[in-house]
Amino acid sequence: MVDVDKAVVARYRFEGQNFEVLVDCDAALELRGGKEIPVDDILAADKVFLDAKKGLLASEAQMQKAFGTADVSEVAEKIIKKGEIQVTAEHRQRLREQKRKKILDMIRRNGVDPKTNLPHPASRLELAFEEAKVKIDEHRRAEDQVEAIVKQLRPILPIRFEKREIAIRIPAEYTGKAYSAVSGFGRLKKDEWLNDGSWACVVEIPAGMQGDLFDHINKITQGNVETKVLKSEEGEQ
Repeated sequence: MVDVDKAVVARYRFEGQNFEVLVDCDAALELRGGKEIPVDDILAADKVFLDAKKGLLASEAQMQKAFGTADVSEVAEKIIKKGEIQVTAEHRQRLREQKRKKILDMIRRNGVDPKTNLPHPASRLELAFEEAKVKIDEHRRAEDQVEAIVKQLRPILPIRFEKREIAIRIPAEYTGKAYSAVSGFGRLKKDEWLNDGSWACVVEIPAGMQGDLFDHINKITQGNVETKVLKSEEGEQ
């Protein structure tokens, strides 16, 4: 069982009455997210409360009416999955850091410096985040925060979002590994097998990924590859 002193309350409301269990915050959220975890490993007390703070327990009749069962484990699982879980400050901080890293990576992959047409180094983006005092909302998707954050960064660090179309020709002996590698970087707009067994394609990628793409396919083909930038288009950001 979980240490009671480190537990948080998971609460479900039925017909104006609260039903509460004491749980490990991270484990409860993992169960809610679909991970299979024994409920007994999540609970700090094998009890269902009407008010955990006061130690007021729910009766079997009350649980039966609200959940269709008086089994504590079954009731607890329903409360965790359908109710509200108090989130610790530590958990919120971890979520913010995860979202922050994801947003930084999205900007690095999709954005370029308009002066050089090259992606900004991760260290430069990190410094710009600090200077702009960017705040991450742990409750919102990273994708929904990028546009506003880019606008906040632009006075400090010019950023242009754009996509590029790259023409690539891979010799026959390297096509096996190269096909999956290239298609993993973006959207194939042209895909053609030539008479000599080589593979030609046009792939649309975020501009910031151009260097990574070239490095990767050069490594796979030992430099035996033809590439050409066909077109750049500015994105919505």
